[in-house]
Amino acid sequence: MKASLVIQTSFLGDVVLTTPLLAELANRGPVDVITTPAAAPLLANHPAVRQVIPYDKRGRDSGPLGLMRLARRIRDGQYSSAYLAQGSWRSGLLATMGGVAERIGFDGSGGKMWYTTRIRHIRDQHHAERLWRLAVGDDVSSAPPEAMRPRLYPDDADRAAVDALLRDVPRDGAKLLALAPGSIWGTKRWPHFPALAARLAPLYRLVVIGSPADAPLADEIAARTGRERLLDATGKLSLLGSAALISRCAALVTNDSAPLHLASAMGTPTVAIFGPTVPAFGFGPLAPRRAIAEVAGLACRPCHAHGPQRCPLGHFNCMQELDASRVLDDVMRVTVPA
Repeated sequence: MKASLVIQTSFLGDVVLTTPLLAELANRGPVDVITTPAAAPLLANHPAVRQVIPYDKRGRDSGPLGLMRLARRIRDGQYSSAYLAQGSWRSGLLATMGGVAERIGFDGSGGKMWYTTRIRHIRDQHHAERLWRLAVGDDVSSAPPEAMRPRLYPDDADRAAVDALLRDVPRDGAKLLALAPGSIWGTKRWPHFPALAARLAPLYRLVVIGSPADAPLADEIAARTGRERLLDATGKLSLLGSAALISRCAALVTNDSAPLHLASAMGTPTVAIFGPTVPAFGFGPLAPRRAIAEVAGLACRPCHAHGPQRCPLGHFNCMQELDASRVLDDVMRVTVPA
């Protein structure tokens, strides 16, 4: 039985949202995935994935020689089909050079000239569903909601790392609540996390998650809450370790960034804050209990596909006008079971 190949070298969140596609393809046979070295650990232990092939397209595998090396590896794999979840010209060329006869991607992708089958890219669908439709085609009328939720699989080492991090946290009965204040996109960072944390600290033991670069944001939050009510986990866990930690929390409050999708994969109640971007782009939360926090009705939203480093108009109203009390109300709503 020949295997399928999925090429997904976009952002971390995109890789998480590719997992429903992987699960669908795994029903038909083995599935291998090409992704970035940063994202590859996300797919460790995933039952739908036979092999993860890291592709360092901006590092050691850059340029024509790197492309040719990977194309030879694809050819050796004798894949029956390739699913271009990352629709760049380079990804399409890679699958073509690798000799994959059937190449499926979106009709609006930059690499569509290389595709043998083009699937409609429907803007108002969630991206998890859009990706899933690469496997099932355009003719399926509706996607099963449970099949659309992404899945990640932390292992015993990931859970042990979380246990070690929480070892000295006082066991006073307070539930954990996670905050993810970071983003690589400047205007996606909601500036009122410290004010929200000050209101949440009497109710929860707060955990700040993120990369090492987010440590200063954790410090700003700690200045409002006090260190005794806050655990700074920035840079202290792997991606799957962070997912395991999120799974132990009563909720996650996050910007439109990768932790949002980790929470969806772990089923943790989520409050997702959107400023320059909008959920209609297809990247909203998929956790069973979720809320969107945003300033509706601004003519300048959305201003960017990802979120520029600075507000193009200089006022940053999409985030400044979203006050902590509104987000607190959303937290209370998602943490109370229906």
